[in-house]
Amino acid sequence: MLVHSKAGRRASWAVFGVLFLPLFALPLLVVVAASFATHWSGALPSGPTTEHYASAVRGESLQALVTSLVTAVVASLLALTVGTWAALAADALGRRGRRLLDALFVLPVAVPSVVVGLAVLVAFSRPPLLLNGTGTIVVLAHTVLVTAFAHQSVSAAIRRLDPAYEQAAASLGARPAYVLWRVRLPLLLPSLNAAAGLCFALSMGELSATMMLYPPDWVPLPVRIFTATDRGSLFGGSAVAVVLMATTLLVLLAVSRVRTRASYR
Repeated sequence: MLVHSKAGRRASWAVFGVLFLPLFALPLLVVVAASFATHWSGALPSGPTTEHYASAVRGESLQALVTSLVTAVVASLLALTVGTWAALAADALGRRGRRLLDALFVLPVAVPSVVVGLAVLVAFSRPPLLLNGTGTIVVLAHTVLVTAFAHQSVSAAIRRLDPAYEQAAASLGARPAYVLWRVRLPLLLPSLNAAAGLCFALSMGELSATMMLYPPDWVPLPVRIFTATDRGSLFGGSAVAVVLMATTLLVLLAVSRVRTRASYR
């Protein structure tokens, strides 16, 4: 830690505990406790049971989880591809071109996500690109929302790259395409993995734009949680929420292991 005295470290940990526990840990712990409960007892859930998880991992909830995973994976891959390409192109265009592309990619996250959902709905509800009523429009909206984060992450990593590696490869006769695939992209691999994990997590939890676009046969898990709690099924919705959190954390842990291995290469 940056605090060297014992009193300072204790004060830092105390402030951390005061801020972290009530604002972050406690609400999540309440959700976990509610997922095992049948009723409220005062301010806390009670009545231990695992029945909510039995329905949270099968039937419509399981299908919603698969839908969320497919949507998040496809949207993350598309966002990573587009964001990386744009970041590389912006680096070649210079400062003005980089600022212009940064502004364009940041625009979807500078407005509420429900506005992005409405824009996608209006844009793709008429031929020749009639996507309304399909799962593709949900994937497209998620891609638009998370591409900005992939672009910013890769752009920051490109600025930190040492140009000596590329210059050395070019001086040895390597073509630009070879330098890109064998020098630049391997050096960017840890940042690419981090961007992929961020895009995946954001897509798994996206609700506002999804509520405007999802068809009956493509219901992501956040929508399932919202509809369950809206009907008053707080404990069942909490179990589904825990499943969503656990799945996202497992995927992020797997991505972090890949990122750690990539950093040693």
